[in-house]
Amino acid sequence: MTQRAEGTFQVTSWDESTYEELDGKEKLTKASMEFGYTGDLEATSKSETLMFYREDGTAAYTGLERITGRLGDRSGSFVLRADGTFENGAARTAYEVVAGSGSGELRGLRGAGSAVAASGQPGGTFTLDYDLG
Repeated sequence: MTQRAEGTFQVTSWDESTYEELDGKEKLTKASMEFGYTGDLEATSKSETLMFYREDGTAAYTGLERITGRLGDRSGSFVLRADGTFENGAARTAYEVVAGSGSGELRGLRGAGSAVAASGQPGGTFTLDYDLG
């Protein structure tokens, strides 16, 4: 049975560096980030994300995030594969649980979701539709 987790997240750490300058203002960067989640997911996480910034300041990104904590009434950890864009003043991310990444009481976790964070804000909102197999 599919369940939905909803809540908010806060960025608790962000370390981003450029690894290649491209034409004009375009560049490739890598960001190491940490997040805190509240709501149906009570957890902390660490993420490694690669980003491409366009001339106009918009961006595309992809990364992996390991989340550790409580999802609903179960504890453990899992990994998300995330893809997103930054445009029109907001970062929009779509993600899915990496198959086989669940541990503890979250072993067998499957699911997908999304997150949105407005520019200049310390965090945003998320949803995760999931099954525990």
